Amino acid sequence: MKSLQDLLNLKDKTAIVTGGAKGIGYGISYRLAEAGAKVVIADMDETAAQEASQELVSKGWSADAYRLDVSNEEEVKQLVSYCREKFGSVDILVNNAGIYPAVPVAQMGAEQFDRVLSVNLRSVFLTTKYVAEVMKNQGGGKIVNITSIDAIHPSSIGLAHYDASKHAVWGFTKNSALELAEHKIWVNAIAPGGIATPGAAAAGQGAATEEIEAQTKAFMEKIPMHRIGEPDEIGMVALFLASEMSSYMTGEQIVVDGGALLS
Repeated sequence: MKSLQDLLNLKDKTAIVTGGAKGIGYGISYRLAEAGAKVVIADMDETAAQEASQELVSKGWSADAYRLDVSNEEEVKQLVSYCREKFGSVDILVNNAGIYPAVPVAQMGAEQFDRVLSVNLRSVFLTTKYVAEVMKNQGGGKIVNITSIDAIHPSSIGLAHYDASKHAVWGFTKNSALELAEHKIWVNAIAPGGIATPGAAAAGQGAATEEIEAQTKAFMEKIPMHRIGEPDEIGMVALFLASEMSSYMTGEQIVVDGGALLS
C-alpha cells in the first residue's frame, strides 16, 4: 500500500491545463505544480499565462506558459508536440478553458452559439484526441474535464449555449472514458457550482448593479453552505483526480457546488 505522500506525488509528470492562467484554471495549475508536476499553462491570454507561470516558478515549482486557442486544431497539435519534445510526455490533461457570455436564445446569434460550442466542446475533443495518442504510447494518463452544475441542471436564463456545451462535455467524458480505459487512460469530470473567479465577475459587468445583487442573493440562498466557492476548492479535487488517489475511477463527474443542487 502506497503512502499518502506517494499517492499525491506528481513528480516527473507533465500536466497541461487549458485556461490555466486565471480563476479555476490557476487554482488547478497551482495544486498540480505544488504536487510536483511540470505544468504547462495553455491560455489565450499569453500575458496572464506568463504571469501565472512566473508566480509558480517563484515558489520553486515547475511551470511553463503557452499561448493557445483551444478551438484551433493546428494549435492544439503544436501544443502536444511542444510538450512531448520539451518534457518527454503528457501525463495529465485538464480541459478547463471555457466561456459563458450570457444572452437569451431569442437574442442569440448563430455565431455566438457556435463560438461557445467551439471553445467549450470542440476544444475538449481536440485536446483529448491528440493527447490520448501520446498517452497510449506511454502507457496511460489522466484526463480531467471541467463541466459545470449546468451539465446537470440549468442555473439561469441566458446560458442555453453554455448548458448545451457542458451537457455535451459530460457525455463526451463518459464515452471517451469507455474508449480509453483499455489504454489505462482515466477520464473524469468536475462540475463546479458558483466559484469566485475573474470570469464570473466580468460576466455580470453589463448588468445593472441592482440586478447583479438580486441574482447573487437569489443564487446564494440556494447554496446550503451559504457561500461561493474558491478556485482552490476545484484545484484540490483536480489534484485528487490527477493523482493515484483516484486510481479506480473513470467516467465519473464530481459535483463541487456547496450543495447547490440539493435545493
